[in-house]
Amino acid sequence: MRHGDKINNLGRKKAHRSALLSNLAAQLIANKRITTTLAKAKALRTYVEPLITKAKENTTHQRRIVFSYLQDKESIKELFDVVRLKVEGRPGGYTRIIKLGARVGDNAELAMIELVDYNEIYGKGVATDTTETAKRTRRGRSKKGGEGTATAATSTPEATTATDLPAATDANADAAVIDNNPEEKAAE
Repeated sequence: MRHGDKINNLGRKKAHRSALLSNLAAQLIANKRITTTLAKAKALRTYVEPLITKAKENTTHQRRIVFSYLQDKESIKELFDVVRLKVEGRPGGYTRIIKLGARVGDNAELAMIELVDYNEIYGKGVATDTTETAKRTRRGRSKKGGEGTATAATSTPEATTATDLPAATDANADAAVIDNNPEEKAAE
């Protein structure tokens, strides 16, 4: 029985699993983003985040400890020389997992795992200008008043014209205009 067993074995023996995670971690550090299955991405996150934390202290001892996990000199250089400088101010949570959907061949759930500080879309790399557009509510009204504050109850029927209404694609386009104008209904 596997009561309380918190490790995901990924269907592999210990040696095979450690080699897999070591290779995935080395590729993640080298490429900053990899695509794999969701189960492997979740297992990789628990494997690589302590290594990134160890890399914050750039000593020979920490390099040897991380090398015992990764077994790749190029990844160690990249981790301690480049990645360390980006993550030194972050207290944890160095990776992000984004689900991508199912794989075509075997319907396995795919995910992209990436280093958080290297994504320009979500990170600090892109400056967003929030002054040009104010946040709008679902109802289309702003809290301060302004555009979109008029509701259907406060608008007058005379103000509604054919140009204000959405264009109808069927033959009943004229009927839609007549139905919205009560004065024309009374005239019929």
